Amino acid sequence: MRILLKALCLILLCAATSPLSAQSATIANPSAPGAWVNAPGRLVSYRQFPSKFVEPREVDVWLPPGYDAAAPHRYPVIYMHDGQNLFDPDLSSWHKTWQMDTAMLRLIAAHRVPPAIVVGVWNTPHRTADYMPQKAAAMAGVTDAAKISGMPGPSTGIIDSDAYLAFLVHELKPFIDAHYRTQPGLHTTSVMGSSMGGLISLYAIVEYPQVFGQAACLSTHWPASDGVVIDYVKSRLPDPATHRLYFDFGTTTLDAQYQPFQTRMDAALRARGYVEGRNWITLKFPGAEHSETSWSARVDLPLQFLLTGHLPADDAYDASIPEHLVP
Repeated sequence: MRILLKALCLILLCAATSPLSAQSATIANPSAPGAWVNAPGRLVSYRQFPSKFVEPREVDVWLPPGYDAAAPHRYPVIYMHDGQNLFDPDLSSWHKTWQMDTAMLRLIAAHRVPPAIVVGVWNTPHRTADYMPQKAAAMAGVTDAAKISGMPGPSTGIIDSDAYLAFLVHELKPFIDAHYRTQPGLHTTSVMGSSMGGLISLYAIVEYPQVFGQAACLSTHWPASDGVVIDYVKSRLPDPATHRLYFDFGTTTLDAQYQPFQTRMDAALRARGYVEGRNWITLKFPGAEHSETSWSARVDLPLQFLLTGHLPADDAYDASIPEHLVP
């Protein structure tokens, strides 16, 4: 009986945060560790979030410790792609996650970052079509995701990342700002992702610099269409006086391809006026592979850069970032 009452309370609490139907606003997989009301912190899942721009998809909202008791305190927000790979291994694509809730709890408890809301947007079977920067692909004469060169596997769908960003900016963000206590401004709104999610994060801050003030791009898949994204963004990068950019890469598996492209991107950042260590950071992780396990192992670093503007100055992370500043 006590379990039934607890489940009912959770459903009512989640429904109260959303204008979506009660069937759409539920606690994600309440029986599974990692996607529940965890103590402390709370994860809310919206099933099949509707959109006029893209096909419906699931959206998870992680609320930090004390959120429910801290009114009227407001929180910065990080929007992340591949949302099913952030919290619960039972829901993830590869049964591995970024362990975002664990990372945020650890950093908040250590006073390394302020409490923040994390919004995880799940991908769909047309992930590449959603995440390949559309205007960059057009420069290469590509509209079909299946024809993007440099991809590790087959892709499907017509490239529609402009519509995906329109969903994030014009539908999802207004919903989050209206139903959660956010700090909605430029300097408290970040976007983060890995691989193709790194490309779409960079594209988001380039296309909507008035919305996103920070972007973190981990293991960015630059080889897509032979680095055409770099060619597109280099003359369109946002103002370094008001924006911050984080990049990193490993040296094994798919990440072994990335350093030459990242060097090109770094040159574009310098030319735009970004200063490494101040409003831009590129980190290299020798031995790190292209996987959620690797991104989870180093996610503390981009989180701190997004939320505070700097990396830790102590020696605790030295072993985690050998050769960390790439020239």
